[in-house]
Amino acid sequence: MLVLLPPSEGKAPAESGSPLELGALSLPGLGGARAAVLDELVGLCSGDVVKAAEVLGLSEGLRGEVAKNAALREAGTRPAGEIYTGVLYDALGPASLPAAARRRAERSLLVFSGLWGAVRIDDRIPSYRCSMGVKLPGLGALGAFWRAPMGEVMPEVAGDGLVLDLRSAAYAAAWKPKGEVAERTATVRVLQSKIVDGVEKRSVVSHFNKATKGRLVRDLLVAGAEPAGPEELVEALRGLGYTVEAAAPGKPGRGWGVDVVVTEV
Repeated sequence: MLVLLPPSEGKAPAESGSPLELGALSLPGLGGARAAVLDELVGLCSGDVVKAAEVLGLSEGLRGEVAKNAALREAGTRPAGEIYTGVLYDALGPASLPAAARRRAERSLLVFSGLWGAVRIDDRIPSYRCSMGVKLPGLGALGAFWRAPMGEVMPEVAGDGLVLDLRSAAYAAAWKPKGEVAERTATVRVLQSKIVDGVEKRSVVSHFNKATKGRLVRDLLVAGAEPAGPEELVEALRGLGYTVEAAAPGKPGRGWGVDVVVTEV
């Protein structure tokens, strides 16, 4: 099972760790693209702070992130599973996973990133600010920039098992499974169910969405579940107590849609 995750906007500091070793990151086929994005990001943030903040979409209160990016090569690092924070990662709790579940997480979790393309949770990275929605002056929109290098490496990374896609739209744009990989991909959507005037209404709510995705990944890891494909995933989630509705693809080369319905986190 390969689980595709979005990163978090907020990141934990990593002042005391060893500096970045770009060549030590997983998915070495992305090395050249990572170096290109890192070079431009550091260069941009080493110049005009106002321009850099504008490019990165940072408010005035977040301009300190520009200086952080300028020092990425010298900054300390921590495992990515400790760097990424926020609702999804709080619910997932990589640091508190039992040992066996942690090993499964290191094998199966892949976090997409505007700066790194994608990293595993044990890859050591510095704290940074660069979303997939950023358009760098030289490289252009990062979602489009990453499509070619990700398209080269991801089919092999996906292997021959289930691909569980929990990414947000911006990060999903960097790589879309195709062909037989798509057919064993399940894209999960979390819907909140509420009864209004006696009628059930469903909606996507950010907090419910992120928290539930983090929790279901944790539950799968702790349970030792290894679903081979989307149908087995649905069975596994139902066995863990989730309310799941699934739609098989109508055409070859398409993925599964899986809705997880919740009433509370």
